[in-house]
Amino acid sequence: MNMNQAALKESVQQLAEEAFHQRLISGYGDGEYDGEYQIVYKGKPRHLSLEYAQNLLRTLILLNRLREEAVL
Repeated sequence: MNMNQAALKESVQQLAEEAFHQRLISGYGDGEYDGEYQIVYKGKPRHLSLEYAQNLLRTLILLNRLREEAVL
């Protein structure tokens, strides 16, 4: 795994922790293969590329923030 891939994985890990604590996902961890990450979303484990996982997690967190702001 090169430096860019390692930095991407670290970013995905941090986003997954944030999403988990906001109860947007119910689990996360390393995928079966390099360059893959597992996210449990809506009760189903999904094996995603690091890029896709990062985009999904960012989107979930952003939508949750927008929902919270709309309630205020």
